[in-house]
Amino acid sequence: MPQANIIPNDWWRWSDSQPVIIKPLLGGLTNLNYLISVKQELFVLRKNSPISEALNLNRCAEAKALSRADEAGLCAPLIYYDDQHQYMVSRYLGDKTWSASIDHDLSLLAKLLRGIHQLPGIDADLNVEHKISCYWQAIDANATFTCELKSLDSAASAHITSAKALNNGHALCHNDLLRSNLIMNDKHALYAIDWEYAAMSDPFYELAVVIEGNSLNTQQQERLLVNYLKRQITQEDWQRLHHWKIIYDYLCLLWYGVQYCGGAMSSADIAKDIEKQIHHLHARLAGK
Repeated sequence: MPQANIIPNDWWRWSDSQPVIIKPLLGGLTNLNYLISVKQELFVLRKNSPISEALNLNRCAEAKALSRADEAGLCAPLIYYDDQHQYMVSRYLGDKTWSASIDHDLSLLAKLLRGIHQLPGIDADLNVEHKISCYWQAIDANATFTCELKSLDSAASAHITSAKALNNGHALCHNDLLRSNLIMNDKHALYAIDWEYAAMSDPFYELAVVIEGNSLNTQQQERLLVNYLKRQITQEDWQRLHHWKIIYDYLCLLWYGVQYCGGAMSSADIAKDIEKQIHHLHARLAGK
């Protein structure tokens, strides 16, 4: 593996000896991650995606959110964040990801969510309409799925309006807490990694991401919500969550469309899967 092309030239800013690459880390869909060592200590080097702008990623906001999460012990300890936003280095916590299989893990996740949402705010808001607009600018009008994807716009817009009407305040949110971004260390403490979508947003959007992105069943959803809210779930809670679930599913389709059109995921199977998920969301909106 040609280390000269991977290890940043300014490694001396955060290490007193040249890092050594151990191996690439698999699982990330946006960035390139490498396990590296410095004097037998393990770190993760993340090289940021070349299509970060098309994906509407705010690297400055990520750096600020990471700083706050690092102080609170909620993320992998931060070693360095490049001020040009090309890469970052954090401590390696292992490869054990979170699972929703037991109640204890759902309680751990609810505790992590509350901790994140109590962090001091940052100057970056999740503007869903702007994100949708940015995604559309990066999607090829001639892609096989574009017309069908565009047909979801009006329904998504209606759900955005309804979600905003039920919103009772924003908090700092991670906004991408999929299983691969939830790491448990050898002491069974839970941490969030990859904060590139962090912004001030409705905490129920965060809950929708967790539920939809990790395919939680109804029982698991109820347990997570009760543990997070520390009260009984109301009908309004379910309505608020429903709107954000639809919005998140639509954003995911757009995200995959950007990745496909940008060449990061160019397989014909990806286009077919996008079409399949579009049909699934249409059926869901129709109540089928």
